[in-house]
Amino acid sequence: MNILLLGSGGREHAFAWKIVQSPKCSQLYVAPGNAGTASIAKNIQLSITDFEGIKNFILDHAIDLVVVGPEEPLVKGIVDFLLKDDQTSNIPVVGPSQLGATLEGSKDFSKRFMQRNNVPTAAYETFTANEIEAGLAYLETQKLPIVLKADGLAAGKGVLICQSLKEAKDSFKEMLLDQKFGEASAKVVVEEFLHGIELSVFVATDGKNYKILPEAKDYKRIGEGDTGLNTGGMGAVSPVIFADNAYMNKVEELVVKPTVEGLAKENIPYKGFLFIGLMNNNGQPYVIEYNVRMGDPETEAVLPRITSDFVELLEGIGTGTLENYNLEISPEYATTVVMVSGGYPEAYQKGFPITLPSLTENTIVFHAGTSTNEKGELINQGGRVLACTGLGKTLENALKNAFSTVQKIHWEKSYYRKDIGQDILKLMK
Repeated sequence: MNILLLGSGGREHAFAWKIVQSPKCSQLYVAPGNAGTASIAKNIQLSITDFEGIKNFILDHAIDLVVVGPEEPLVKGIVDFLLKDDQTSNIPVVGPSQLGATLEGSKDFSKRFMQRNNVPTAAYETFTANEIEAGLAYLETQKLPIVLKADGLAAGKGVLICQSLKEAKDSFKEMLLDQKFGEASAKVVVEEFLHGIELSVFVATDGKNYKILPEAKDYKRIGEGDTGLNTGGMGAVSPVIFADNAYMNKVEELVVKPTVEGLAKENIPYKGFLFIGLMNNNGQPYVIEYNVRMGDPETEAVLPRITSDFVELLEGIGTGTLENYNLEISPEYATTVVMVSGGYPEAYQKGFPITLPSLTENTIVFHAGTSTNEKGELINQGGRVLACTGLGKTLENALKNAFSTVQKIHWEKSYYRKDIGQDILKLMK
């Protein structure tokens, strides 16, 4: 098969790494890709939102399967565009419809979907700028801390956890009146704060059938001890000790089944990945959010644990034959440590040459914000630059392998968290 993968981050490098291992892949193209995907596939200089250009490339290169990595083209309707065009309508696409992608594109839409389908989630109300006084009054009725969420896409940074009523009111006004997150905060969801431990659950679905992929825990904040600003993700661990069989059975019965059945019942076309952000609250799962693609950096810890053919999984999703796929998962641990540019998630400098070590069989380095300069040197080009994954029979071994690789990688002003996985290790003792 000739396969086209859209995206340029660590998630897409992990997808590419897994796809090219399959004998079913004859040629993989990545648009636009990064320096990591360039070493194993063919990068194509195409924007992920250039739908016409993507269609022409599919036709010119006899593409048999399209895989959409990030959320932006999904929310903008890439799947509908390709399936409604007579020339591309017969080509399977892995990714939900535009309506399905609204589960991530609008927090309010997803919360209403959960309510209709009895999926456990935190209590909430949604407000617009016209309802500012009602919103401020509602804030006064809430227990601290108070969660504020920009309704639309805000690159993983549109969620604020406010520790005081004053902070909540000030932030609420900034979001709605000053457009703190641009159009994304034209609506703001005020949500009850849930206590517990977060868990990322990943589901592959063809709209009828589903497979639950390995779960993971990610680390969103820039600072150690989960302090500082939210980022796109600083690391991940899979599997997770508190997600035992009994808990995952609850997740399947209370969350996954009603979600997939709800999509079918409401005629929301969905052939793709569903990322379910959960809070384990005293052994009960509550949905914090849906994302309509695989998570990053969780993908870099999840995919190495899948031992069955990944292209067959993608094909099953895209063609509606997922029930025939036999998902096989390694019991090994995978841990990912993200290396970022100094200053991230705020202003940072790019263009610094990166020194990479040779890798052992238990380590993988996935590229995110990388490219090459005119001298052919590898350089940092984004905020999150590399995701270093370590594998091991124990969590300690996996973490040791990841961190030993991180410590051998150098570029000016690089940064990483040294406490990834340490909370899980404590739980295990």
